[in-house]
Amino acid sequence: MATNSTFQLFSPSSAASGFFDSSTEPPPPPPPPPVEVLSSEVSLNVKCSVESVNLEDGLTLLKGRVSTKEVFGLPNSDLVPGVYEGGLKLWEGSLDLINALQAEVRNGHLSFSGKRVLELGCGHGLPGIFAFLEGASAVHFQDFNAEVLQCLTIPNVNANLSEKLSPSTSEDASSDTEGELRFFAGDWSQVHQCLPHANKREKDLSCSLGHSPHSGYDIVLMAETIYSISAQHNLYSLIKKCLSHPGGVVYMAAKKHYFGVGGGTRQFLSMVEKDGAMAASLVAEVADGSSNVREVWKLSI
Repeated sequence: MATNSTFQLFSPSSAASGFFDSSTEPPPPPPPPPVEVLSSEVSLNVKCSVESVNLEDGLTLLKGRVSTKEVFGLPNSDLVPGVYEGGLKLWEGSLDLINALQAEVRNGHLSFSGKRVLELGCGHGLPGIFAFLEGASAVHFQDFNAEVLQCLTIPNVNANLSEKLSPSTSEDASSDTEGELRFFAGDWSQVHQCLPHANKREKDLSCSLGHSPHSGYDIVLMAETIYSISAQHNLYSLIKKCLSHPGGVVYMAAKKHYFGVGGGTRQFLSMVEKDGAMAASLVAEVADGSSNVREVWKLSI
């Protein structure tokens, strides 16, 4: 499985320069409070151009392009910890994830029909858009920055789903065209407070007693979210608060290792294994020689 474009979240030179060395970098500012961003709050002051992205099985989606400088007043930058977490760039893991999801659906291992889906660290929101096109009853998009949702995610969702969201004039229009799309901004340590299907406390996924089988999200999607070791605990805790039990699954696309910050699939999966609540299985591996080895994993209860 390969993608048309490749990006590298961090280069080896980042490690050498100590750019993300916690001993030299000041602590990030406190995160903004979690908030729901309404689709009507789309930014009209930032230009968002659109271009096509060709994926496997002949699937074509649209990706928006906006200026980091125009939105955040920053030069072209991957991220600034605690200020801007890279949501304006289309990371290759998002495309890897969609290709893997297509294969899972094609092979009968996954169905989005009628499911509640949460995409964490959504950025462009392409995996969530794919889930909606596949019949999900609700797709909720989360990103650290409200500005990313207003300037990129919501316009990109509208561009990809304009026909599906338009009122049908057909008398026999199917209810399958209906679905809920909502957008939430906030840090992983706090955003569960406003997510509709999240529990306020972390679930004990090893025991189903005391939890409604209808609560939580059926499917959690995330791509390029585990680059920071310091944020992995909050991310995993959020997943456990959000995931439906029993039967909930997580699909995660990431690199084996992120230079300069120490995160990666092996480090994150080690934490999951020690916790013992979820089982992990490798869905796809991408080794195209132009970047770090990338993987897609499935986590299930």
